[in-house]
Amino acid sequence: MSDEIHARIEVSQPRRWFGVGMLLFLGALLIYVALATPPTFEWQIFLIVTGAGALWIGDKMRRATAGSIEMTDDVIRDHNGGLIARLDEIENVERGFLAFKPSNGFLIKTRTPGPRRWEPGLWWRVGRRIGVGGVTSASQAKIMSDMISARLIMSRE
Repeated sequence: MSDEIHARIEVSQPRRWFGVGMLLFLGALLIYVALATPPTFEWQIFLIVTGAGALWIGDKMRRATAGSIEMTDDVIRDHNGGLIARLDEIENVERGFLAFKPSNGFLIKTRTPGPRRWEPGLWWRVGRRIGVGGVTSASQAKIMSDMISARLIMSRE
């Protein structure tokens, strides 16, 4: 079991700041509209809650995209060492045009379901499906998905 990193997906800084900026702008705009020109009470509460949610997601995206995704001999992990998927658990990799995948990324299907997790702009997991991508580098994501696909083909032979 080697800890050598074979592939890394890093965040594209312009995409990161554009995404975070748009979420923060949306949150601030919704709260401003709710307070500057108050609609009915129900709509004002809705606008404030939605604006606060956009601000929270913007901050979560800022923290999540400060890192990267790494592939070693055994696992795909985040920059803190948190497990995303074990390579021997991967069943399929989808990266086609019609695949339900993040922008600039790919979709992994594992044999067993895992806990739900969402790192906005970097990766998400729901059951057996893991979406990698978002504000990441498209070329690095393609390299990692190709390496996983090649490994799957070699393990089936």
